[in-house]
Amino acid sequence: MPQISKRQFLKNITGLSVLPLINLDELLANHTSTSPIDLAQNEDFWQQIRKAYHVTQDFIHLENGYYSLASNEVLEEYLKHIKTVNEVSSYYMRTKQFDDKLLARKQLAELLGCSHEELIITRNTTESLDTIISGINWKEGDEAVMAAQDYGAMLDMFKLQARRYGMVNKVISIPNHPKNDEEIVALYENAITSKTRLLMVCQMVNITGQIMPVKKIVEMAHRHQVEVLVDGAHAFGQLDFKITDLGACDYYGSSLHKWLGTPLGAGILYVRKDKIKQIWQLYGEMGFEDNDIRKLNHTGTHPVATDLAIQDAIRFHQKIGIKRKEERLRFLQKYWTEQVRNHPNIVVNTPQDLNRACAIANVGIKNISPAELAKILFDKYKIFTVAINYADVFGVRVTPHLYTNTQELDIFVKALKELAKA
Repeated sequence: MPQISKRQFLKNITGLSVLPLINLDELLANHTSTSPIDLAQNEDFWQQIRKAYHVTQDFIHLENGYYSLASNEVLEEYLKHIKTVNEVSSYYMRTKQFDDKLLARKQLAELLGCSHEELIITRNTTESLDTIISGINWKEGDEAVMAAQDYGAMLDMFKLQARRYGMVNKVISIPNHPKNDEEIVALYENAITSKTRLLMVCQMVNITGQIMPVKKIVEMAHRHQVEVLVDGAHAFGQLDFKITDLGACDYYGSSLHKWLGTPLGAGILYVRKDKIKQIWQLYGEMGFEDNDIRKLNHTGTHPVATDLAIQDAIRFHQKIGIKRKEERLRFLQKYWTEQVRNHPNIVVNTPQDLNRACAIANVGIKNISPAELAKILFDKYKIFTVAINYADVFGVRVTPHLYTNTQELDIFVKALKELAKA
């Protein structure tokens, strides 16, 4: 019987022609002395990195913030994990699953800068943060503070708690172009009362890309004895930081399929060790002590191949290096936004200060609705974005990734300028 190669097998089961893997180690070895800022502008280098991904030729992909491509290297390992688990099925689930998941937790905790006993693997940021919002023992009249620009799923969970327990949600609005950190901190502080128990803040606002002064907000909230829940959906794997840089926040959630490059369906939840005991688990998990974070991680039977691929994604992420990654993503955002910021009919809804934004930005055109703009960009120019039309943000979110090149952004800028003239 003829033998089939691994690559032909992958092509057969995915319907995709798998691209040759680049020698990433050799490529990086040739640039060890190049600073991340200088390397960020080296298009030849990043064109080689692009070869590590199977990038669609059907359109220009500028909506990578929802779910970004896994590299070819990670994708191949992921498919092998599916096959390996399937071969032994329940044997794996009842034996090796738990040790493998623990190893992934430890590696993620090292990336975040915390103990693995403070971190669990979830399916996404929504699950992580909703676990905390629903796990607090709310009493009637308790208050929570959040922003209109926060992610809708979490705002909805707060609304549900208000209906169920009679707690009160106080919603502020974040300016798209703040004067300074103190302006933002004051907005949150002015909403706090003696009844406030929890404050939720985005590390990076998902609809504009604005990076928030989380540490200052946490320190302020703690002075008022208010706990802080941080939405880090877009920060983990994009920004170079540790959890300690956020001012001893109490709770933190993120997704791994956005910027870490894990296949779809993985996230993390961090709970500071001294806060675990007070959080009620969502499901009736009674196999762990109240101060064991695993009580919050009852998943039932789920696709474990995704969890296994986390280690592969971490390896690829660390090869690139978070400093190189952050600087390239910031460069790409600056590259296109600086070309349209001063156009009279174009509105950039993202701060210009490089410390306040990285990959994500939001842009609108006067007299064109966000939905219409997104449709025209795709139908006429084959550029994929997402329309945002709420919370004082009116435009399309633009999210390049490591596999985005400046030629694609040139096409996008040209499209914006053409539409702004109409």
